[in-house]
Amino acid sequence: MKALGLAASCTLWMLAATPLLLPDLDLTPSPANAHQVVPETSEAGAVDLRLAAKGIPPGLPLMIRIFKAESQLELWAKKGARFELAAVYPICNWSGSLGPKKTEGDRQSPEGFYSVGPSQLHTKGRWPRSLDIGYPNTFDRAHDRTGSYILVHGGCTTTGCYAMTNAQMEEIYALSDAALQGGQDSIPVHVFPFRMTEANMATRKDSEWSPFWATLKPGYDLFERMRMPPRISVCEKQYVATHEDAVLPDGCEDNVSRVQPTLRPVQKIARHARRLRRVASRTRARRVASRAARRAQATRKGRNKRIATQKHRHAAASSVRRYD
Repeated sequence: MKALGLAASCTLWMLAATPLLLPDLDLTPSPANAHQVVPETSEAGAVDLRLAAKGIPPGLPLMIRIFKAESQLELWAKKGARFELAAVYPICNWSGSLGPKKTEGDRQSPEGFYSVGPSQLHTKGRWPRSLDIGYPNTFDRAHDRTGSYILVHGGCTTTGCYAMTNAQMEEIYALSDAALQGGQDSIPVHVFPFRMTEANMATRKDSEWSPFWATLKPGYDLFERMRMPPRISVCEKQYVATHEDAVLPDGCEDNVSRVQPTLRPVQKIARHARRLRRVASRTRARRVASRAARRAQATRKGRNKRIATQKHRHAAASSVRRYD
């Protein structure tokens, strides 16, 4: 069954869209760990106070994990030598179905290993306070997958991204900005179709995407075991997850998210001017074609009129000769 975020309205999700801040966790994950429900708020500083109570001040390195089937976004913060789960947000909406994004415009939310750097924080446009996850990455490009500007954004609606409520997004953005300002090079963003337990993998073993999901599972398992983001590489067009200091074999390369270009004002003006020229060119072409059609029609009418006049005169002359 598809995630509830697609079936339920955003209104219903907003009733339950409170981030779950967890108490201090054991380093070994356990389903018995209790979740502390915290009221959703966009009040400035509220999230800082909640995380400070857990000993997680803003500015620590972050990691984001997204689970489609569960419609959950996890926010992890580095505390000491490991990352600790700081908050869990219900995802308001995502689009498509379980499986990766393949082409631009397919309205499919992607899956895979991505990252967000400082230039991927958006403060303007339709979705201010959003994160560009960097699709397509090295793996996607190796498989000729296309697309651009896949975001984690607010607004609760989407056609290919991951949509949160605006209040949630304010918190996620603020913490991400603080982490990058604090010196983190990029924030890992791991997007999974579901929690990749053995039971879940077995349940979906007949899916067409089962071989692809099998390449995601080592990265999932390594983080579950070590509580540190693994180094993700691409070897022979496949994901390979290793420890951060591992030496890559020949033919492998680091998996790098694509940073979409940010248009400067001059570029925006030039792009708008090109669009205006294209519109003007099409308008001129339509006007020329219309004038040509009118001239052709007038020519045909004049020719037909001359032919009719000549026929009339010929008929009149024939009639006169007959009676002479």
